[in-house]
Amino acid sequence: QVQLVESGGGLVQPGGSLRLSCAASGSIFSIYTMRWYRQAPGKQRELVAVSTPGGSTHYADSVKGRFTISRDNAKNTVYLQMNSLKPEDTAVYYCNARLMVDNYWGQGTQVTVSS
Repeated sequence: QVQLVESGGGLVQPGGSLRLSCAASGSIFSIYTMRWYRQAPGKQRELVAVSTPGGSTHYADSVKGRFTISRDNAKNTVYLQMNSLKPEDTAVYYCNARLMVDNYWGQGTQVTVSS
């Protein structure tokens, strides 16, 4: 019902910035809770940021103050602005859409922070 297409990953130096995008189609985007997760090699998937239909946002302690989640309901797109990137931010980042029992995932986009 919902298809998610992610973009914006890449290689960046420590201290740099990237903006990830997740474009949704196939359903009413505005009623879904949107989340960004990440998974680094050898580690469990980690919840990074949350955006609710009511406008609330939440962040993992590890990214608080550096990352910002936002959404443009008119464009069916959620963003993750990542600033002051650190090597430990290196991971595959996934977009997730949830509405009750409905649960959809993007394909993931690689973010590598390295000098």
